[in-house]
Amino acid sequence: MKPLSSLYVFDLSKNPLAQKGSLYGAAQSAILNADGFAHAKHTITAWPGYAVTPLRNLAGVAKAAGVANVFYKDESTRFNLGSFKPLGGAYAVSQCLSKEIAAHNNGISPDPADLLNGKFKSIVSDITVTAATDGNHGRSVAWGAQLFGCRCVIFIHQTVTPGRETAIASYGAEVRRNPGTYDDAVRSAQETAEREAWHVIPDTSDGSIIEAPRNVMQGYTLMAAEAVEQLPDGVRPSHTFLQAGVGGMAAATAAELWQTYGVDRPKIVLVEPKTAACWYESLLAQKPVVVGGELDSIMAGLACGEISKLAWEILAPCSDAMIKIDDEAAADCMRLLADARYGDAPFAAGESAVAGLAGFLAVANDVSARAEVGLDADSSVLLFGTEGATDPDTYAEIVGHSASAVNLGEAVR
Repeated sequence: MKPLSSLYVFDLSKNPLAQKGSLYGAAQSAILNADGFAHAKHTITAWPGYAVTPLRNLAGVAKAAGVANVFYKDESTRFNLGSFKPLGGAYAVSQCLSKEIAAHNNGISPDPADLLNGKFKSIVSDITVTAATDGNHGRSVAWGAQLFGCRCVIFIHQTVTPGRETAIASYGAEVRRNPGTYDDAVRSAQETAEREAWHVIPDTSDGSIIEAPRNVMQGYTLMAAEAVEQLPDGVRPSHTFLQAGVGGMAAATAAELWQTYGVDRPKIVLVEPKTAACWYESLLAQKPVVVGGELDSIMAGLACGEISKLAWEILAPCSDAMIKIDDEAAADCMRLLADARYGDAPFAAGESAVAGLAGFLAVANDVSARAEVGLDADSSVLLFGTEGATDPDTYAEIVGHSASAVNLGEAVR
């Protein structure tokens, strides 16, 4: 068996704000809670095409990494959009529309079925939702807008690939390319929405907008809840390596695991690109800080310079450590999954999806890093593969094969 790569370049630090052994508290429950999860689950599972996504048992990777188990939640098939994002973006669109309908309907919110069957088309068709995106969030908002029948305008930044732009537009959204970084696109979406009386559906929060990004995060918790239910009997995850970005997915996943396992929750390690490590730097500073520069990375969904302040309330106390990795680590992980390098069934995973895996393998192959996060032969690691090959051209360029060839097993060397 080919040994683990020893070439991953990474930096690892413990979180000085971590509250070890603490319970999920009031501050966290004010953002994500059981009632919110129940409503999100009721709504999302009623949508056409809903299905639980696979939890892959990467036994070969686990053996090579010297741990007991590695489980990988594969979101590449979610609603045929290629990522976990519709759980958040489309759910937040549905809640925005429900609120507007209630305002015109004597305070009575519609059933999920009423949004789908067009009962309130006269209200919904006059509503415009908007968001900024690196790709997947915008696609999910556009898909939700198309599903429920409202107008959608999506802002992308200058380095978003044409393939991602086309994918968003295919759901009927107007796409506007904005100069600058993802964070600049976020500001443009907000400013335009205020001027035009549109509704912003962000996946991040600077503290001024709460409801929509909280709904986005609440929708994401369904992914983590599914994974917990799919784990084999008697298996409790000891570690999870979560790609961070602005922090919405990581916070939602951490919140669900924290509420499920309490003080016995898995150790949580945040993973980011070296060029956009806003969580790494913020946790070291013990306060939110902005990371500048071009923020360029193949892990486009994680190329963010500012954290979500909603996510901070959850991740600051429960993240045990953070790691920043280079792009080549992510690219190698895409190839090792495609090539079935360690004997597991081959499958396609996108650039951002493999960040958690790359962080885990970087730590697993370093004696001091293993000790620092407590990885050993008895560890069970839970990873979240948040996207498939959502940009097929970029995927093929990195891996050397198309995603379809990989998924058919035709790329195994």
